[in-house]
Amino acid sequence: MQFSDFGLDPRLMSTIEHLGFTEPTEIQQYAIPAAMKGHDLIASSKTGSGKTLAFLLPAMQRLAKNRALSKRDPRVVILTPTRELAKQVFAQLRLLTSNSQFKAVLILGGENFNDQVKVLEKDPHFIVATPGRLADHLTQGHFHLNGLELLILDEADRMLDLGFSKQLEQINKAADHRKRQTLLFSATLDHAQVNEFATELLKKPKRIAVEAGHTEHVDITKRFYLADNLTQKEALLHHFLTSEKSQQIIIFTATRSDTDRLAKMLTDTDLNAVALSGELNQGQRNQIMDSFAKGQHKILVTTDLASRGLDLINVSHVINFDMPKHTEEFVHRIGRTGRAGTKGDAISLVGPNDWLSFKNIEAFLQQKISFTSVEGIKVKFQGLKPKKAKVVKAKPDTVKSKKAVDSRPRKVIKKTFLDNDDAGAMKIIKRKKPLTPQQIEDSTKKEQD
Repeated sequence: MQFSDFGLDPRLMSTIEHLGFTEPTEIQQYAIPAAMKGHDLIASSKTGSGKTLAFLLPAMQRLAKNRALSKRDPRVVILTPTRELAKQVFAQLRLLTSNSQFKAVLILGGENFNDQVKVLEKDPHFIVATPGRLADHLTQGHFHLNGLELLILDEADRMLDLGFSKQLEQINKAADHRKRQTLLFSATLDHAQVNEFATELLKKPKRIAVEAGHTEHVDITKRFYLADNLTQKEALLHHFLTSEKSQQIIIFTATRSDTDRLAKMLTDTDLNAVALSGELNQGQRNQIMDSFAKGQHKILVTTDLASRGLDLINVSHVINFDMPKHTEEFVHRIGRTGRAGTKGDAISLVGPNDWLSFKNIEAFLQQKISFTSVEGIKVKFQGLKPKKAKVVKAKPDTVKSKKAVDSRPRKVIKKTFLDNDDAGAMKIIKRKKPLTPQQIEDSTKKEQD
């Protein structure tokens, strides 16, 4: 199948040919025709499969062929979970709109709010945004969605995981009319909240699933190495960075502090590395990503901040210095390499603290994973044994029946009651048998004598 088989607008087709696109990917083959027919979609495919173009082309086709529902309202809104992914989508959209009359704007958190108000006042046709900031503008009435024709949610599972459900509901209600079409894309549909959310947003959607998250990515070679501790992980990392032939490399860590520490450690050994973390402001993050994309740095050390949406074709290696806590993030991380038909390597270091995450990933991938070793680095750690479930033994029933207790002969205790004067003057004598009245009287007389 060719892009020309979709019946796209000639101007759009000319742009596609100019960009060098000829054969659509599998997700594009299924999603583009369904979206062009006006169906709502809930679609998933592996990362790097071309799903961005799978929703941008139907959006462009709709605007080229249909009259606008409103002169001022945006016609298409595209929502992404992170600023980095939004920038990536916006860059691809700009390529498609460059030879058209359609205007596109990018609305992100962390950037100047008043400048964004001015941009929205120019009545753009496309808005690419993160949900939090767009909801803020919507609340303050800086734009309206009564005439919205197409709502696109990219990486919907991630948006819900990040807690954007209220903002998504607000945006959905603001554009809730029968002529609106909704496209929901995600790397996985095995997400209960996504499926529940889809029932609220979508009307009789077409479901498209191309290569589930656990499907083997034939362009990526996965290798796993055990490590005793942090020092051994650093030794393994140094081995891979200095001995393997590579282009650009992304190293994923669990924490921001490790990101900065590793980047400094690598630069101290004359390796060209830069750190990217959420502590940086948007301008600093943009500068780092732009410089890395241009090849000014060979190594990018980051958290999961850069695990989605970044289309960097020169990344030959991904190294998981720490295993991700969420299994789906493993797929997104290694998906930063092996893109657009190129080959990639994904190396994962597994220590005692990573073992539980590793076992979850192994179950998610539905395959038994074997470990590789590096000559000269001896590793004692061979995994953690699963904890045995404690067997609670039932205690013997020591409670006797009420009938048995009642049947025992009772010991009768006889009590002698004295008045206060007698009791205070009486000498206490321990006896097995109770005193008779005569004995008590004799005892009292002796005390008085």
